[in-house]
Amino acid sequence: MQSLPVDLLIEVLLGLYLGLLTGIVPAFVAGSLGFLVRYFTGVTLPGFGVVVLALSIASVQGGLLGLVEPTIAQSPRLLIAVLIVLMLALYAHNQGDKLGAELPRRLSFTRLRQRTLSADVVELVGSVGQVTVRPTGEIHDMEGYPPLSPDLRQALKAGSWRLPADLPLSELASRLEERLRTEHDLADIDITVDEQARATIVAAPPSGRLSRRVSMGQRAVSVATLVPTGLARGDEVTVRTGERSITGRVLSARTDVDDERAAAASPAPPETDEIATDGGEDEETIAPASRANAATAGGPGRVTLAVARRDVKPVLEADSPRLVVRSRGTSGEFEALALVKREGYAIRRFTVGAAGADDETASAAAVTILAVRRQGSETGGRRHGWVFGPGIERRLEAGDEAFVAGPEDATEAFTEAIAR
Repeated sequence: MQSLPVDLLIEVLLGLYLGLLTGIVPAFVAGSLGFLVRYFTGVTLPGFGVVVLALSIASVQGGLLGLVEPTIAQSPRLLIAVLIVLMLALYAHNQGDKLGAELPRRLSFTRLRQRTLSADVVELVGSVGQVTVRPTGEIHDMEGYPPLSPDLRQALKAGSWRLPADLPLSELASRLEERLRTEHDLADIDITVDEQARATIVAAPPSGRLSRRVSMGQRAVSVATLVPTGLARGDEVTVRTGERSITGRVLSARTDVDDERAAAASPAPPETDEIATDGGEDEETIAPASRANAATAGGPGRVTLAVARRDVKPVLEADSPRLVVRSRGTSGEFEALALVKREGYAIRRFTVGAAGADDETASAAAVTILAVRRQGSETGGRRHGWVFGPGIERRLEAGDEAFVAGPEDATEAFTEAIAR
């Protein structure tokens, strides 16, 4: 009589062991069927069917394992093993059914790649979300390029940039790369942005600024002459040297008046008792690179031109060359924009918000979609080129950049509705 509790405890433990051993496969099958049926049909698999299926699989598995014996069938361990099998099967079915109900129906690799920012770093400015991206860690040098200068490295490390917060991380990195490449004239740059708006920057310093603007078959020459007022980089000019006229393109221009203005705008150096050395022009007195595109004030100065190789010697040998600015005509883009504004229409550029837009919205707003630029998975989240006149079959999606045209009130209402 004293051994009865010990025998009962042994039977319970053996029942738990047999139930766990034989219940793994029925639970896996029940969970898989529950997920597949709920995901593809939206219907929950009945619990009675799960019980029958689990018992059938467990009986087959028990026969293969040699567990169905007269001694086992007549002992309490069998009842406990059956209960364990049914509990595992019903639990697995419940979890599979829940997963099938919560998993999105339209799942693509593109959406998985479009990670967005954490809500903690988004700042609301009016109704538009913005984020301040800051660099994290050190600014790394890009392999195959010279190292960054200390000033440029410090400027990148101390910088912060505000960008729209409704864009994927890949698009934020792409926009920041274009911005820094333009502001600092970087040869190359690679940026990775995480969910906390922290940017890891790998950059290459500027190299060959002037040589990159000279086309193949041309040479850059500098001449001292009277610079026309308003001359800027990119203008087409004619250099008259005696009886010859040589055509060239302006790469940079600088006059004495520009130098005087730059010297007046620069802060005066602090007084010091140290002896000044003839080390050339101080870097702080040189005009920043952003003035290279500015128009000159006119007067005596120097102009760097891109001319054909055969014209280099005549230009350099000329005693007093004269510059004549050639007409490039009226830009067709500005003419088209003037005609649009004359008719009372407006053109707006915007980025589609998370809600997207459909063609019914565009039709109701009486606007016309002129061009769309979209990112794709085959380019690693980078932007494609502009698609002009996309037509009604190209629906606007979240993250698209678009140009629209229409009446001013309708265009403003349309952009405010879908650019949030």
